Amino acid sequence: MQSILITGGAGFIGQNLVHAWRMAHPADRLVVVDAMTYAANVRSLQSLIADKSILFAKGDIRDAALMRRLFEEHRFTRVAHLAAESHVDRSIADPEAFLQTNVLGTFSLLKAALDSWRSNDALDRARFLHVSTDEVYGSLASGDPAFSESSPYRPNSPYAASKAASDHLVRSFVATYGLPALITNCSNNYGPYQHPEKLIPLMIIHALEGKPLPIYGDGSNIRDWLHVSDHCEALMSVIEKGRVGETYNIGGGNERNNRDVVGRICDTLDSAFAADPRLAARFPSCPAAAAGHSCRSLIRYVTDRPGHDHRYAIDATKLADELGHRCDVDFESGLSQTVRWYLDQEDWWREVTSGAYRDWIDKNYGSRTAVNAI
Repeated sequence: MQSILITGGAGFIGQNLVHAWRMAHPADRLVVVDAMTYAANVRSLQSLIADKSILFAKGDIRDAALMRRLFEEHRFTRVAHLAAESHVDRSIADPEAFLQTNVLGTFSLLKAALDSWRSNDALDRARFLHVSTDEVYGSLASGDPAFSESSPYRPNSPYAASKAASDHLVRSFVATYGLPALITNCSNNYGPYQHPEKLIPLMIIHALEGKPLPIYGDGSNIRDWLHVSDHCEALMSVIEKGRVGETYNIGGGNERNNRDVVGRICDTLDSAFAADPRLAARFPSCPAAAAGHSCRSLIRYVTDRPGHDHRYAIDATKLADELGHRCDVDFESGLSQTVRWYLDQEDWWREVTSGAYRDWIDKNYGSRTAVNAI
């Protein structure tokens, strides 16, 4: 039995990891910490909290005293560190929040783990997994090889720079203090419980509400899409079997440009409405509610965001060769499942899309002028 700390466990990837860990390791003691900022939601964790399958603590990883107390009380042998500010557009509007959480918060957690494991003579059996992003590597041209673990860091947004800084902090604690840490850099995640500010849920929900589907620039920006269930399986593999001090890239092997992703979301919704007439009554503002109409009519190309990276792609060979793990959810089936989840979970996303969320959407997209797609 292990004692596990998952930070950011009420976020999108975090809550999926909590469920995956609980299922894979039912005997482990699981403590979940989250500051419960705008993107957090414990609704999916309520049953686990109620039956004491997990212990949930509301708290900020920058709170050094709280982190020390949790390590003293629970003697963690595993840390999965996912707490982070993670939205590029928000980092452009408010970069300081990203430095505070992603850099100073990571430092506070690293210090608490190191002090605890030193005092308990546990450095040789503990593991600290720092979950990061492929955005630290910068941007690729269309013909460039995919990012590998040896790719240079070239972050182009405050978010990516803050994650790069936290990666370097983790690496320095390994080299200087012998902290048993590992790093993962993942591609774009999608799946259930993702906050609606991110591309895929934003497009799904806007289409259902009959709102414009804003695509930056000409929509040619390419991302490697990774289903969150694949990501969580890979994280559990890395924390248990990965080599201390190493970095492992995690990618879905599903490169798609934004124009194609949004188009496929529209087509999936069109098909769902055609197959189930009841959806038209639930979502009458969606173009697909009317026979012969398509959600594609809502697509709008808008002014690009500053420093928008053109392409991300992940070479996950090391993960496969060393740990025998391969991500196997293909994008078409994963996206179809995700669209179905948001159709079925209307209560969840309506609760999440509060007044504060609507204010952010108006602020970020409202001033962007329409552009012609190329």
